[in-house]
Amino acid sequence: MEIQRNGSRPTRVAPDQYFSGQVRMDPLFVAQEPARTNALSVTFEPGARTHWHTHPLGQVLIVTAGVGRVQRWHGPVEEIHPGDVVWIPPGEKHWHGAAEAVAMTHIAIHETLDGSTVEWLEPVAD
Repeated sequence: MEIQRNGSRPTRVAPDQYFSGQVRMDPLFVAQEPARTNALSVTFEPGARTHWHTHPLGQVLIVTAGVGRVQRWHGPVEEIHPGDVVWIPPGEKHWHGAAEAVAMTHIAIHETLDGSTVEWLEPVAD
């Protein structure tokens, strides 16, 4: 058993090459092999979002605060709220972020495959 104390994992600013707007990431855990699950809490300021991306083994988003948006490639933009759980299948091109006027925080859970959890693609057009 390992206890990781609150505050022992520093907050990071999300890199501009993969996100639009102000985004903060708070690592929750990175599993040790042979496990492969990782999780982080991500806070998007109003209007901030990811670029289009995919996950080799899928992703789960659990909205914890605010109002968010999520969209799969060629699908409608959908609004998400605290308590909503979003399952994104492996390889599905998508983006997620905050509503225009309200911040949003979610827990993102994904697995590592061959050293990768995500493939980043192009920015989302306004």
